[in-house]
Amino acid sequence: MMEARLAALIFGGGHIVVQFALIVRVLLRPHREPASRIAWVVVIVAMPVLGILGYVLFGEVNIGRRRVRRMREVLAGMPGSSSADGADDHNAQADLPERYVPLFRVGHSINGFEPLGGNRARLMRDSQATIDAMVADIDAARDHVHLLFYIWLPDVSGCKVVEALKRAAARNVTCRAMVDSLGSRILIGSEHWAAMRAAGVRLATALPIRNPLLRPLKGRIDLRNHRKIVVIDDHITYCGSQNCADPEFRIKAKYAPWVDAVMRFQGPIARQNQYLFAADWMAHVDEDLGDLLRRPMPRAEGSLIAQVTGTGPTVRYSAMPEMFESLMYAARRELMISTPYYVPDEPMQAALCASARRGVRTTIIFPAKNDSWIVGAASRSYYHDLLAAGVRIFEYEGGLLHSKSLTVDGEITLIGSANMDRRSFELNYENNILFYDPAMTAEVRDRQASYLAQSHPVTFEMVASWSLRRQLLNNTIAILGPVL
Repeated sequence: MMEARLAALIFGGGHIVVQFALIVRVLLRPHREPASRIAWVVVIVAMPVLGILGYVLFGEVNIGRRRVRRMREVLAGMPGSSSADGADDHNAQADLPERYVPLFRVGHSINGFEPLGGNRARLMRDSQATIDAMVADIDAARDHVHLLFYIWLPDVSGCKVVEALKRAAARNVTCRAMVDSLGSRILIGSEHWAAMRAAGVRLATALPIRNPLLRPLKGRIDLRNHRKIVVIDDHITYCGSQNCADPEFRIKAKYAPWVDAVMRFQGPIARQNQYLFAADWMAHVDEDLGDLLRRPMPRAEGSLIAQVTGTGPTVRYSAMPEMFESLMYAARRELMISTPYYVPDEPMQAALCASARRGVRTTIIFPAKNDSWIVGAASRSYYHDLLAAGVRIFEYEGGLLHSKSLTVDGEITLIGSANMDRRSFELNYENNILFYDPAMTAEVRDRQASYLAQSHPVTFEMVASWSLRRQLLNNTIAILGPVL
């Protein structure tokens, strides 16, 4: 009996020591908002066992020391973004309207990329048109094809790209394809992955999980590479929200169709996406792509000014929200946003509300039915304050609106993979393109208007009619947002 009591006393004391140590670590960890610290302290205290386990698995943004060291070595060894011949000729900062120059300075502070002129772009009509255009470009490739996707499925669209890569490799085009090990696990385990390798396509998986029980010892298990990058022959690149999959997205078919926005760019901007791809590739594969980055800059194709923004756990944690918030504060007449996931930090919520309060016509479009009920509930907890500030909220009824787009005053567009949630801000590797071009922005704005045409407005009356239980659920989940 005494032994049992002693064992219980030792266990209880040890548990308290572990709890206290974790709380101290939460309070001392750098780059953590007060709301995040409070949320984790509450979880650790309120759920002693699960809270400790949760913090060990998901509490810290850590991809592992070895990976961090490898990434730093890769970045240190890469040529500078302006080292290629002709790089200075495409520097377009002087051609930007003065009021937009600070926006591109924010982008430059993230990756060191300057805004580049001499580009042209095309907004893809829909998901199928995007896949068809990618396949056509791969079939026309002469030197190399680089692809990186978070999710690549072995469905009709995914297999079209697989076959195009195999054809390209057969004619001696260098093909490199990289996927996230979690998001694309179905393709990796399929015959198509092995067939590409056998055909000569060079393959890599980002952030492999391997043994899930041991994975937490090497870094947080849910840090993912969420990027969508295609670079062909160093002068064509794609950027947007679409994964390499059918819009029916059969792994989550009940939310289909997935509605995405993707742009095809030609010109010098392809080089900056090439840098992101090369950094990710070299961090996982022992192959130096530095010579590709030292080539003369791609030729000018048009007049659009663009800049790539790549963020992730190895970039400063505030990078992507700074980009979004800077755009919100820059708006003078109109701010239009579409995003599937909205779990903002306090500065972003304040920036969006401030935009409407100073008279900017501010509109945000969410999917009416979200594939993540947790994120959907958290998003709706912010509706009341947004509406009170004058933000117009719409919910899209035509499928799962997966498009991540932001337009400012009909002149500036941000498009890419990043959602407006903490996962995109702190945990995922993301890539966006910011560009100045009134004509092209008008096309993106028209696409956003098409989303509005298939959406219903959210009113104060609707939010006020929510049951007390629903409000409690939404707000509770939002409180745990920094944890989730």
